[in-house]
Formats: sequence, C-alpha cells, structure tokens
Amino acid sequence: MTTVSTVRGEVGAADLGRTYMHEHVFILTPDIQRDFPEEWGSEDDRVADAVARLRALAAQGVRTVVDLTVIGLGRYVPRIQRIAEQVPELNIVAATGIYTYDSVPRYFQYRGPALNEALGTEVPDPMVDMFVADITEGIAGTGVRAGMLKCAIDEEGLTPGVERVMRAVARAHHETGVPVTVHTHPVSQTGLLVKHVMCDEEGVDPARIVLGHSGDTADTDHLARLADAGFVLGMDRFGLNFDTTFEARADTLVRMCERGYAERMVLSQDAACFNDWLDPNVMAFLPQWNYLHLGEEVLPYVRERGVAEAQIEAMLVDTPRAFFEGGLPKY
Repeated sequence: MTTVSTVRGEVGAADLGRTYMHEHVFILTPDIQRDFPEEWGSEDDRVADAVARLRALAAQGVRTVVDLTVIGLGRYVPRIQRIAEQVPELNIVAATGIYTYDSVPRYFQYRGPALNEALGTEVPDPMVDMFVADITEGIAGTGVRAGMLKCAIDEEGLTPGVERVMRAVARAHHETGVPVTVHTHPVSQTGLLVKHVMCDEEGVDPARIVLGHSGDTADTDHLARLADAGFVLGMDRFGLNFDTTFEARADTLVRMCERGYAERMVLSQDAACFNDWLDPNVMAFLPQWNYLHLGEEVLPYVRERGVAEAQIEAMLVDTPRAFFEGGLPKY
C-alpha cells in the first residue's frame, strides 16, 4: 500500500479522503514577522485561529490538505506540528522545494552549478540533497517528512533561477518518488515550459505533476492540451479573484468536466489562515477567500450547471489518491 507523509506521520493513500491539493496554513516573511511583530500579534492567537479554521474545514468532510509552503513562503514546520496535533481529524501534507519567479535565493547563487564555469567542472546542486533530506529524513529536525515537491514558473518565464529549481525538483523526484506541484501562469502558457524542462529533458512523468493555478485561464483548449499530455490540472484559486471572477473560474471547471477531464483535475483554494503578502486592508475585501469557500459556494454552483457527483468525487478523492499512488492513467 502506498503511504503519504503527513505532519502527524504516514497515512495510506487510500485513506486520504477528500483532499485539497493546494493550500497554505501561513504565508509569511519570517524576518519581518520576527523583527516587526505588531501585525502578527500573539503566536498563541494565530495558532488558535488556524486550529479553528482547519477544524471547520474538517467538519465539511475534508480529510487532507497539502500545505505548499516551502522555502520563499515562510515555511516553519514546528508551528504546523503544533496546529496539526490539535486537529487530528485532518491530515496536513508538508512540502519541500523553492518558490521563486526569477532568481534563486542568495544562499544558492554561489553554490552548486553557479560554480561550474569558474571551476571548469559540473558541481552538484545542493538543492537536490536538501529536498531529498526533507523527504527521507524530515524537515529541520522535526521528523516531519515532506510529501510533496514544489517549484514555480510565472509570467517572467524560464529564467535561469527558475530553470535551476525545476531541474533540482525533478532530480529529487527521481530519487524519492515524491510527486510535484508547479505554480504556473497559464495565461502565458508556462505549463508548456514545465513539459519541456521537467518532462522532455528531465524525464518526469507528467502524471506526477500538478500544474497549479490552471483555472487562472478560461482557455479550455490550452488546458485540454496539457491534460492530454498527461498533467494533472490544479483548479485551486477559488476565492482569489484579482484577475478574473468567481464565475469565470467555476465556468471553466464546468466546461472542462463537460469535455471529459474531471479525472485530470484536482480542486483547492490556495487559501491561508494568515498571508502577510497581502495588506490587511486588501484581505478585508476578500471575505470569501477562506477554506470553506469551495464547499459552500463552488461545489453548489458547478452542481447546478451539470457537474455530476461522480466527477466531484473524482476531483476531490479519486484523482488525489491516484496521483500520490503514481497510478493515474496516461492519455
């Protein structure tokens, strides 16, 4: 039986239940929160708020969330452990990787492949060993093993830094078998660059990759092309409607289900209990952006427009399970 690493230990993939594949508990800038803590406030209050929100999500029947908070997003696993212990009915899958749209973090700029030309030889990338250690040994001495790899490519495209992280994630995947999520910018069709680098050149099976934020576009022909190539499409920003609308996102999901792609999609919201990347005044205008929005608003909307219960079950239960098991059919 395939098992998945969660914050509280190993869980059988068949026991993941209803799964949200792209969430966060916190998105933080750690040195700002440490040195200017006024906005963060009480640690105990933040933890209690997260526990309450996640318990409410579990009460909707959700059993697993994948927390895609990695290097660059303020990952701090001891805090997540504290929260997970108080919500044992919900599995939280931690992730490893690096989140960048352009350059690698400064720590890596003079390590690994950056030294190839100066030394006249190929230098191994320390990112790979770091990601592998997070998966096989645990993150930062916590014993919590990462169950997902993550990288990103946005409208800036395939910068040298983005490409380097992609290749490191691909190589860590080959060493561990842990699947991958990629933050993408579908309006720029960056999923095709993911295919070129990670699949065509690095040999990752596209069925082991979720292309995050696929619902940011209404171009269902482009999405169908990616699904036909074998990728899993992450329809995961419901409630975050800066560049689109709720209806546009939901209608794209409906159309993709009508075209027969429910089994190639997973659902989520890309929500967070606290996100210091957004000004609190902005957050005040996003009351719908919470863990409950998908269950309370999105699913009723798509049901009314003909999405069948079996398709919803596929997107929330069957496809996440098969994705972790490595058993999604090839198109």
